Parts: sequence; C-alpha cells; structure tokens
Amino acid sequence: MHKRLGLNVGGRRFDVDVEGVFASFLEQQMSKDFNIEGNNDVKILLQAYVRKNHELFLQEQKVKEILNKLEK
Repeated sequence: MHKRLGLNVGGRRFDVDVEGVFASFLEQQMSKDFNIEGNNDVKILLQAYVRKNHELFLQEQKVKEILNKLEK
C-alpha cells in the first residue's frame, strides 16, 4: 500500500511517500502529534521530535536491560 502523507509547517506543505504497514502507523502517529488539517508551528515540530527521541531512548534502555538479564 502506497500512501502520501502531508503536513503544513510554518506555512509550507511537506509531503512524504510511505508504504506498507508503516504508512498506517505513521499516519496515526502524525495525527497524534500534529494538526493534520491546518498549519503547525516549528515549535510543535521540535516538540514532537524531542518526544519521539525520548520514546526511542526509553526503548533502547529497556532493550539493554533485557539483554543484560539474558546474558546472566
């Protein structure tokens, strides 16, 4: 499944083409983080970026914790 997702940031439109199951996942996540129908301030974009990186950090910490338990 091919899908084009778009987002307005700072008055400019940005589109991205995605495929497969990731397309649906990304669409859901974008609708949580951004105003899909209207404009988004650059500050909103930065906040979403920091939030997603924090989630990634926590996931990596959890993976390391699990790996350490498995190595013992």
